[in-house]
Amino acid sequence: MYYACFSDIVSTHSINPLAEKLNINNNIRAPKLRIIGPAGENYGVLTREEALAKAKELRLDLIEVSPNADTPVARITDYGKYVFELSKKQKEVKAKAHSTETKSIQISVGISEHDIMIKAKQGAEWIKEGHRVKIDLVLKGRMKYMEESFLRERMDRILAVIPAEYKIAEPLKKIPKSMMIVIEKAK
Repeated sequence: MYYACFSDIVSTHSINPLAEKLNINNNIRAPKLRIIGPAGENYGVLTREEALAKAKELRLDLIEVSPNADTPVARITDYGKYVFELSKKQKEVKAKAHSTETKSIQISVGISEHDIMIKAKQGAEWIKEGHRVKIDLVLKGRMKYMEESFLRERMDRILAVIPAEYKIAEPLKKIPKSMMIVIEKAK
């Protein structure tokens, strides 16, 4: 009795985007392969024909796992199960990846102490979440021409009251309409 492998049943159209990158069964072109069995056992280096015969004997598929190795590595396993495990691993990696945003706080030269405390508290929450925080000291009208030391002192007021530990990611710099600094979580 002949057992049909996955590649014999399914047409060339891919079900899963991961499947497009995998060479299975007769699509494998390497003449010699290092073969790993279904339970992880090492069968050693076999020719492609021997490996395909072994896979048919076990009623499983031959999947090329590492085509770029000196001796390409192939695994004898169920194709559907293998693709499912790959997609499961990719989902785990994607879930663990944490994207950071740059959050922004705007203050003015004449900001009150209470407002500074509120904005510092919000900035600390963002830093604890792992985001970067850009603090903008907005300069309007005549404020653009004030002494830089006075403006630095205003910026230092908010930096002094942020309750979270942080490090300066981008130093204080003056741009035409504001003065800004970027801080992030201290590692």
